[in-house]
Amino acid sequence: MRRNKIGWLVLATTVALAGCIGESSKRSVKMTQAERERLSAYVLDAPPAEIQNKLNINYENKIHLIGYEIEPQKEARPGTEVKLKMYWRCDQPLDDGWNLFTHILDEQGRRIMNIDNVGPLRELRGGVQAYPPSAWERGKVYVDEQVFRIPTDTTASEIQIVAGIWKRNARLKVVNGPADKENRGIVARLKTGLVAPAAPAHTEVPTLRVNKLAKGAKIVIDGKLDEPAWKEAAFTGPFVEVGTGRPNRSFPVDGSARLTWDDEYLYVAFEVKDKDVVGGFDANAVDPHLWTRDTVEIMIDPDGDGDNQDYYEIQINPQNLVFDTQYDSYNKPKTEPNGPYGHQDWSARLKSAVVVHGTIDKSDDEDEGYTVEAAIPWSSFTKAKQTPPKPGDTWRMNFYAMQNNSGVAWSPILGKGNFHRASRFGRVVWQEAGSDVAAKTAPAGSAPGFNFDRETLEKVREAMKQRKQNP
Repeated sequence: MRRNKIGWLVLATTVALAGCIGESSKRSVKMTQAERERLSAYVLDAPPAEIQNKLNINYENKIHLIGYEIEPQKEARPGTEVKLKMYWRCDQPLDDGWNLFTHILDEQGRRIMNIDNVGPLRELRGGVQAYPPSAWERGKVYVDEQVFRIPTDTTASEIQIVAGIWKRNARLKVVNGPADKENRGIVARLKTGLVAPAAPAHTEVPTLRVNKLAKGAKIVIDGKLDEPAWKEAAFTGPFVEVGTGRPNRSFPVDGSARLTWDDEYLYVAFEVKDKDVVGGFDANAVDPHLWTRDTVEIMIDPDGDGDNQDYYEIQINPQNLVFDTQYDSYNKPKTEPNGPYGHQDWSARLKSAVVVHGTIDKSDDEDEGYTVEAAIPWSSFTKAKQTPPKPGDTWRMNFYAMQNNSGVAWSPILGKGNFHRASRFGRVVWQEAGSDVAAKTAPAGSAPGFNFDRETLEKVREAMKQRKQNP
């Protein structure tokens, strides 16, 4: 059955906004003397000397989640009661309305439980948590006890416990420590003893509709991705297994990419999760074989026909070293065993920056990964028929996060050659923001990475309004 596009969008948007995003307290926290005395057992002048698991999750330099204790520690089968104790330190008092939240996620990051108001500090009193962060004092440590039970009907092979601090439609940002992109600190993971069902494979060639930068918008190439333009940029979604198209379960590196453009540059950003970030090359190396260690890779076939004629390869590693080359046809020219590969005299003339979240080339600690930001001049693509592209033009591209000559991809290759197989590259449609060009030109069956035109978004908003009035 073919789903209605607007209905699907409303459902997805509703799910994305559900949960902690809502109306929080508009009044100051008021406690009786009896309540303060009862809750005083959960307020410490200093953390315990020994905490089972130490953390350092920093929420805007105002609140730190410094550690936790959990029972059981490694595995909790469906129906098991879990006892969680988190230690929060207040470094800077907050204004009114801030509350604690805790979500229980499955191994794919989908929420299976919301236990925001579970525990002595969080019991609701007139719609307000009993002792929320807004009432905390500088320097004190707050013992946040929660008890919950793993749902008996879950099929998750692993649960992830995430926590944070929210107010209306905002959350305190995590500026340091393990966290996801929704400003939820990652507290703990527990195995459930189950084997998760196989996720559906994305075997179709995906399409990404990439909006041009708004007039006056700027991107600074510093590896930080903190400009508003990146939040609006087209997003590939998480990369998948190269051979199957399924979500990555085994490869030690994960990644995703974002794209936008203007008349001068193609802008690409990668966010890579990697517990052991490796560089390993001489800092002055020219066109080093980056694919033999950690790197990101961009494949570009400007004609959009996927015929592997006159295509480009660009790699950038955690040291911000670059390998770039141009090929006449599939893997040609190539000199075995050590190259050159393609026309290595070609230069992308790109600007790039890398931020490593951890310590590069230090295998005895655990890293979070690295971020790559690049601006590639359109004028570098000398084999392209049209640069910069016109709105409505389609190029073929693929993106990889690699380690030791293997990796995960935006578009899976499915065993139909190696990472150079242009017929398996995704379709990138260049468009002006708010135009309907993509809807007219992009092939059907596109996978992750949707951008929608202004008219469609207006329809979504209207549909959501009707849904709210007639639930």
